[in-house]
Amino acid sequence: MQSKKSHPQPTALRALAVAASLCIAASAHAAGTLVGWASLPANTVAQGPTTGQFGGTGFGANSNLLPILNGQSVQGFSAVLPGPTPQSFYVMPDNGFGSQSNSADALLRVYAMQPDFKTWNGRGISGSGTVAPVSFKHGKKQPAFNSDTFIGLRDPDRKLGFTIQADYANYYDNPANPAVDPSIRSARLLTGADFDIESMRMDRRGNLWFGEEFGPFLIKTDRTGKVLRAEIPLPNYAPTGSTSTGALVQAPQNPYLNGATANLGTSRGFEGMAINPKGDRLYTLLEGTVTGDATKTLRINEFSIDAEAYTGRVWTYKLDTEGTNIGDMTAVNDHEFLVLERNGVTGTSTSGTPFKKVFKIDLNKTDADGNVEKTELVDLMNVADPHDLNGDGSTTFTFPYVTIEDILILDEHTILVMNDNNYPGGGGRSAAPDINEFLKIKLSTRLAWVPPHCSTDRENEGERDANRR
Repeated sequence: MQSKKSHPQPTALRALAVAASLCIAASAHAAGTLVGWASLPANTVAQGPTTGQFGGTGFGANSNLLPILNGQSVQGFSAVLPGPTPQSFYVMPDNGFGSQSNSADALLRVYAMQPDFKTWNGRGISGSGTVAPVSFKHGKKQPAFNSDTFIGLRDPDRKLGFTIQADYANYYDNPANPAVDPSIRSARLLTGADFDIESMRMDRRGNLWFGEEFGPFLIKTDRTGKVLRAEIPLPNYAPTGSTSTGALVQAPQNPYLNGATANLGTSRGFEGMAINPKGDRLYTLLEGTVTGDATKTLRINEFSIDAEAYTGRVWTYKLDTEGTNIGDMTAVNDHEFLVLERNGVTGTSTSGTPFKKVFKIDLNKTDADGNVEKTELVDLMNVADPHDLNGDGSTTFTFPYVTIEDILILDEHTILVMNDNNYPGGGGRSAAPDINEFLKIKLSTRLAWVPPHCSTDRENEGERDANRR
């Protein structure tokens, strides 16, 4: 199905337009220094229907936090994009409470928020370190996470090819469960039992693309979150040497599996997804190894936005000896990308060492086994913090959360990194509910960064002319 062409609002792509003037070439390896820190409390709630009715209890001091009556939890951050104003961001939570079976009342949303980073001004620390909700369209600060601060994913035109929670009278189509909230049914809002969204990109026309894990599927929406076409499955383009079988890559939760054997593990779908600078190619990175592929290798597939189809090009990313999962991927330029890699060990684990790193990869360079070249960029367990911006009494900053799933390049020297706090879980720094932390990390050398949608002005002008005709 073809979608109607549209163009992004200037405010929504403000950072991309500004960045388009910064097409720079530069060097590679860098260490990290914390230059900005802010946090959002774990128990942050937004306007919406009751959620967490199937979430169970939390972890340690997080127990008995659910359900949240007449509200949605603002947590589980898994993707980030530039926001409507220079200091704001669009932040996407994942499916809610971690699985398909407990997130039917968790709405899929993208929020707008603005951190007031603690920074060093040369004489002392300035900034409150808090995060404020802002208008999704204009970036104006709001008193709370109200309906002006987010968009909700929805399928009013019934583009999706399978039954969603909004089609049921009761959650999970079980009469013993509570009735599906009327707001979900009337607007056909998407929930965490429909998709587990883990990555998000905006294309050069202003449409949003979401990578998720139940299919795994790609989901295309307009800038308001309305689904524009049927979900897109992942063809099984096996890399060299793989013995993988089947026409598609499918997880156990795939609604079209129909009794067939899944060839991808649960919660191992599109954890990472980047968009090229031109804005016409997506690069999806699986979190898990496809059955038949080499151990600890993860596929990177190329997707044409214009054709709305995979190109057949595939690469493999080899996890580090200590690494178990990736958390996110973002483009540096046409062939270099940043990848978050981690293991499941945290600051409260009784054994093991937390492994949380940022790597730079190059699709143009592969080893003898066909894996893309990796260069360590930042060790998130050993970041210089000379001014103790987070106030923990140490000049070395560590980021020991289970999942670190958000990375964004702010300029050729600076990246933004954020965690998924797995609400109502915890155990990152203590048994207390994990907060959402926003980090600005300065690199010691420049990235060869080509900002999103750079060098596409002429193409966009041509599209505008065609639309006017």
